[in-house]
Amino acid sequence: MISRAKPAKNPPSRTSAEAEGQAFTQEGILSQGEVLPSGPAITSSRSHPPRSKEHAITPGPSASPARVLLVDDDLQVLKSLQRMLQAAGYDVTTATNGADAATHAGKRGFDAILSDIRMPGMDGLQLLLEVRQHDLQVPVLLMTGDPSVSTAISALEYGAQRYFTKPLDPQHVEREIQRAVQLRRMARLQQQAADLLGNDCMAADRATLEGSFERTLRNLWMAYQPILVSNTRAIYGYEALMRSTEPTLPHPGAILDAAERLGALQLLGRRVRDLAAGPFEGQPDAILFVNLHVTDLMDPSLTDPGTPLARMASQVVLEITERASIDHVPDARPRVAQLREMGYRIAVDDMGAGYAGLATFAQLEPEIVKLDMSLIRDIHKNSTKQKVVRSMTALSQDMGMLVVAEGVEVPEERDVLLELGCDLLQGFLFAKPGKPFPEVMG
Repeated sequence: MISRAKPAKNPPSRTSAEAEGQAFTQEGILSQGEVLPSGPAITSSRSHPPRSKEHAITPGPSASPARVLLVDDDLQVLKSLQRMLQAAGYDVTTATNGADAATHAGKRGFDAILSDIRMPGMDGLQLLLEVRQHDLQVPVLLMTGDPSVSTAISALEYGAQRYFTKPLDPQHVEREIQRAVQLRRMARLQQQAADLLGNDCMAADRATLEGSFERTLRNLWMAYQPILVSNTRAIYGYEALMRSTEPTLPHPGAILDAAERLGALQLLGRRVRDLAAGPFEGQPDAILFVNLHVTDLMDPSLTDPGTPLARMASQVVLEITERASIDHVPDARPRVAQLREMGYRIAVDDMGAGYAGLATFAQLEPEIVKLDMSLIRDIHKNSTKQKVVRSMTALSQDMGMLVVAEGVEVPEERDVLLELGCDLLQGFLFAKPGKPFPEVMG
């Protein structure tokens, strides 16, 4: 018999919350708030007839059986589950610990993974995170003989497809494995459709998102776009723009959204700043524009004199976007003053697109203003845009600020911006962002 629940290893003292969670999870917690009775326990003698081969979850007679990875350090439970799923027509691989299971998952693709949570070494939640490093779609089902509210919440937060409590209902487990395999195949079809249509798929659960974000950081690289002096076409500097080869977070907006959801904006900012500085070390005349999120102003590493960017601060313009409010940054003015003392210059980016106003300018006192590309697009066709840009340019210059027009794409836009008095120009007309350093055209 394996109907007993596995005793906890180093069992914690039971708090009232855990006691409440124990009572709740004995009903059988499932994702999406679904609750099912636990039913009869799995035993070595089957209490229900095995499924025939023709009912196995296989796409057709010529296809391989669906692959399932089972993980549990209780050999009796492991063997019983293995026999049940093999009888149902699955190709089953087993592991008695999380580390071996992670190795199997890294070498071979599975259609579903069923793992115990509490195991020595790498536990089931850690295994889930490890799997998500290389497989965003495989359904992971978790089981435990030591249920609590906290483990249930963690299982669901990290993207477990289902959460079972022991003793297990064999028919329910088999049914959920079947559903997981079907979901896996549907996910593959969705990805194929997305690839065919050129759509981006964004990771939804936390474990998947963490895996995507970690790979993004590893594969991050910087593209550079020249900024030109408007009347001479000489290169004034380069803006560093974040890029990654990670397909699940394919553009900067997706990367920033993921970082914000994970509370990792400062981690991302540090990585960007270190990478951006690399090609400029040893080039004392080059000017580098680097984007900051407003939360970066609160990052102590920004003012660390030992960072690559700080060592060349006199060559760096820090762009702070107008699209995010600076009001929630405590002591913004002294923080910016410290950056300026280190040699940095400050730019307000995306001017005309968001929150910036008197308070923002009073706290930042920027040396440079970058007009948002929405103001520049088709400016030669829009007299209202021309009036706004002319006034903003004149006022900025009266305050001692340089004005950059971003997003210049056609010669007609360039010619109008020259007439309106913009100091610097940037856009695809002159060069697309690329590895150091793209050739200037237009």
